[in-house]
Amino acid sequence: MAKPLLEFTDKGIYCEQGKFYIDPWKPVDDAVITHAHADHAYWGHKNYLAHHLSKEVLFYRLGEINLRTVEYGETVTKNGVQISLYPAGHVIGSAQIRVEYKGVVWVVSGDYKTDDDGISTPFEPVKCHHFISECTFGMPVYSWKPQAEIFTDVNNWWRTNIDNGVATVIVGYSLGKAQRILQNLDLSIGKVYTHGVIENTNEALRRNGVILNPTERITAESSKEEVRKGIILAPPSSVGTPWMRKFGPYSFGYCSGWMALRGAKRRRAADRGFIMSDHADWNGLVSAIDATGCECVYLTHGYTASFTRYLNEIGFNAREVHTLYGGEEEDSTVTEGEEVKETAPSGDVVKEEAQ
Repeated sequence: MAKPLLEFTDKGIYCEQGKFYIDPWKPVDDAVITHAHADHAYWGHKNYLAHHLSKEVLFYRLGEINLRTVEYGETVTKNGVQISLYPAGHVIGSAQIRVEYKGVVWVVSGDYKTDDDGISTPFEPVKCHHFISECTFGMPVYSWKPQAEIFTDVNNWWRTNIDNGVATVIVGYSLGKAQRILQNLDLSIGKVYTHGVIENTNEALRRNGVILNPTERITAESSKEEVRKGIILAPPSSVGTPWMRKFGPYSFGYCSGWMALRGAKRRRAADRGFIMSDHADWNGLVSAIDATGCECVYLTHGYTASFTRYLNEIGFNAREVHTLYGGEEEDSTVTEGEEVKETAPSGDVVKEEAQ
């Protein structure tokens, strides 16, 4: 029996023929990165390959790494193995990794969603023999509403808060969710003010040529009265901290796919929970896997056991595998004053939201 082109190892997904890893979590010589979230892009590799829209965010998060970037569909060959990147629709710059050798094609999805969020390059199914897929929300209970409906609710909530003299704080992950929220707010209502972690990410994306709606960074000199007239875009690490409390009284909204679960809003102490995820819902996962025409599908994180059983029952050849992916959407609660800090190779501390 021929050895598989890609293997699951204690360092990450490995291609022995090409001598590279995909999203490795331990230091390696050659790493191909699906996107810049911290559970997929680690510091310490000798060489990195990623999509060009991930470039400045990777530099911001990891320091001056040895990074090569490519466009979607561009091919890089390593030891006879062809590598190309295709849109994953997860966040700006996210990619599926297509690997081909002697006619056999594997695709590593990374994280993905099939709905077009209007800011990320939309997901594109890639035909393959073997598909490595996430299943973060691989249960039928997860079914996302159309984005337009979600942001109608968000903008109406913002207007109501202004009418009631209450500040508006909306929380989302600094890469992906924050930009998606920003691009879909009704800016006729007011200005968008940002926490430093989110504004640093926005600035990195702008350096990469991404056009984002205007924002204003909140600093020690910012007028509390003026900030309260707009909407405050904040990361999960700010929840319950003195930084957030200084804008009170406020209404606090949380954007996450986990809000589909009963009790999620209460556990996060949010006034409003908006069901919004940068991962595929149940129908998105099933349709994406079916569109690949794959012979085998490997499920890396989320509801792997139950989703594997379901796929096998409906005729797929599905297998459950274990990785360290999935951190940025985990349903973890940040306690008062808590923040997660990531130290860049330069020694600078990059404040980052809870994983």
